[in-house]
Amino acid sequence: MPAYKDKNGKWYVSVYYDNWTGKRDRKVKRGFTTRREALAWEREFLNQRSGDLDMTFEAFFECYKADKKDRVRLNTWLMKTNVIETKILPYFKDKKMKDIKATDIIAWQNMLINYRDENGKPYSPTYLKTIHNQISAIFNHAVRYYELKSNPAAKAGNMGKEKTREMLFWTKPEYLAFSEAIMDKPLSYYAFEMLYWCGIREGELLALTVGDYDLEKGTVSITKSCQRISGKDVIGLPKTPKSNRIVQMPDFLITEIREYIDSIYGVSPETRLFPLSKYYLHREMTRGSEKSGVKRIRIHDLRHSHVSLLIEMGFSAVAIADRVGHESIDITYRYAHLFPTTQADIANKLNLERS
Repeated sequence: MPAYKDKNGKWYVSVYYDNWTGKRDRKVKRGFTTRREALAWEREFLNQRSGDLDMTFEAFFECYKADKKDRVRLNTWLMKTNVIETKILPYFKDKKMKDIKATDIIAWQNMLINYRDENGKPYSPTYLKTIHNQISAIFNHAVRYYELKSNPAAKAGNMGKEKTREMLFWTKPEYLAFSEAIMDKPLSYYAFEMLYWCGIREGELLALTVGDYDLEKGTVSITKSCQRISGKDVIGLPKTPKSNRIVQMPDFLITEIREYIDSIYGVSPETRLFPLSKYYLHREMTRGSEKSGVKRIRIHDLRHSHVSLLIEMGFSAVAIADRVGHESIDITYRYAHLFPTTQADIANKLNLERS
């Protein structure tokens, strides 16, 4: 199709295509300096519409963005795009999707592995793995939905490694000592009571409203999560579909939350109970730890503490998973070292069978 010049001497193209409903639609793109740039954009646009992998990696990223952006949480998408735009696009943007080979991925990996900043510091193994995961996800998308024959990033193999953080947790006496130390600030006290005794995530806590509680039934509904993005609190979906759940609270916590809600002036079902920042919670965690003398753990480790308490009380992985919004296999895998071992019992029973 031709390109045209406007009254300002800039080039533009007018493209007709079939939209997702099957109806004929029109797209006009202006502001090109040269006719060649205008026609190149038109060609890439039509390749995107048809899913033709003759398009460049940069053009396919626009397809990937359109397909995936609304399916993940905003903060997750911002992380993904930052990695893609700074570490992947500069290298692959002009290469055609169908022409990118495993050897190209290996060369790109080696460039990142050998990178050193002004202080001679390389990228961490965890960060390298994160970068590779993003490019592999793009090619997986092309394989699954756009008929790419294979994923060159998978063929090349991963780089870096996943960081395994030490799983810390408080015992019940440690938590009780901590909670007593922060009792002078009711908002902090009630927030940490919810985190420890219900095992909810930090973002889930910060999104809770009065309407999420049914104090007659003693439950709290987890249906949303709060993330701090660009200086603003953004309320969105929980981390996973499994995260949508109803958590039964112990009687003493029901009483505490009722007292807390009654103390708030002008309360409504939409009132956020914990309009705090994550920085505030971390600062209070440090204050309470120092005051009580218990070891400092991360906010997320309170969730581990809740799970470890339930395991100690004898609850199954399935029951715990339902409460904290995990798959039971994840609970079994991540906390296997805390569950009572049955290996000796198995061996003893096999001995009986043999005799």
